[in-house]
Amino acid sequence: MIDTSQLHTRQSLARAFREAGLEAGMDVLMHSRMGAIGGMIMNGAEAAVYALMDVITPSGTLMMPTHTSNNSNPQYWKNPSVPAEWWQRIREESVPYHPITSQTRMMGAIVEVFRTFPNVVRSSHPLGSFTAWGKFAHFVTQKHSLDNMFGQDSPLARLESLGGNVFLLGVTHANSTLLHLAEHRAKFSKVYITEESAVLVDGKREWVSYNMIDYDDEDFEKIGVAYETGNHPLIKGRVGNAETRLVPARPLLDFATFWMSENRT
Repeated sequence: MIDTSQLHTRQSLARAFREAGLEAGMDVLMHSRMGAIGGMIMNGAEAAVYALMDVITPSGTLMMPTHTSNNSNPQYWKNPSVPAEWWQRIREESVPYHPITSQTRMMGAIVEVFRTFPNVVRSSHPLGSFTAWGKFAHFVTQKHSLDNMFGQDSPLARLESLGGNVFLLGVTHANSTLLHLAEHRAKFSKVYITEESAVLVDGKREWVSYNMIDYDDEDFEKIGVAYETGNHPLIKGRVGNAETRLVPARPLLDFATFWMSENRT
């Protein structure tokens, strides 16, 4: 059934984004759940992407996570897991990652549409890629190495170096990829795993292995609540029915790094 309680258009969404704190020239990493906005969105996710670009303008940078979690070691798959007898076939026959054609998984409608827009560029990581548009799009997405998915030389660290922000639309800090960078910086006992993905090497498909942190987001929501109750920089707003949070990256990272060092073992 179509929700006719509200009508949202490119223009009205742009106004709402501005009221939520977004401005021209900002460098922003966005996580979103379009369904949280409610009502009817004319032209759907396409209108939302245009509205974001209208607000940020080419003088800023709009960045989104375009992860492809199905291009990974099938041994670790959950929701759903797959039988062990399938693992080798998956390793041999999975389509290799391509920054133009590879679809996102569980990233949301806005992200999936954004990656197809003109002048949007995407990083090379076959599992944890990011897309970006605007002034620093190439800077934040360049040289995204296999073993540095969310680490010190990742798009996340480059966003921080720009003095960038995180914008959460209809989601909470539990969805904030930026907090994975804090996992790299925090002092606690880390577990490393061997990840695997299908990639293109000199135009030929290869199944490659690489080491990475066994990332854990179970305490991200708790970290977000602690950050917000501690009077740290934050702008809360609303787009339709969706609550929004605009958070500067560096203070959030510093807080999360300290919190993990103190609370993780």
